[in-house]
Amino acid sequence: MSLETFSNPHPQRDYVIEHVVNEFTSVCPKTGQPDFARIRIRYIPGPKCVELKSLKLYLQTFRNKGIFYEDVTNLILHDLVAACSPKWMRVRSRWSTRGGIHSVITADYGERDV
Repeated sequence: MSLETFSNPHPQRDYVIEHVVNEFTSVCPKTGQPDFARIRIRYIPGPKCVELKSLKLYLQTFRNKGIFYEDVTNLILHDLVAACSPKWMRVRSRWSTRGGIHSVITADYGERDV
């Protein structure tokens, strides 16, 4: 599944786009059990913005994939940066509690923190 983009309608201005996915799922590679997360993507677009339907379909590809929290978060960031070349981007995943531990993973691209 590829991420589709469209031209930034206001490339002369820095502004923040935020997408929140409340029902992200993947699979724990150790136990085979499902993992559930809330994914928050914030970015200042460069020349392109990510198209939402393709983002939804891309994120659904993780549903049956055995992958660790840290890898999921960094892979999403990597793929989004490659697709739309943002000026700055942050991907944060908040995972449901498992074994009494709640995990939050944050990965950034670029120097600017918004």
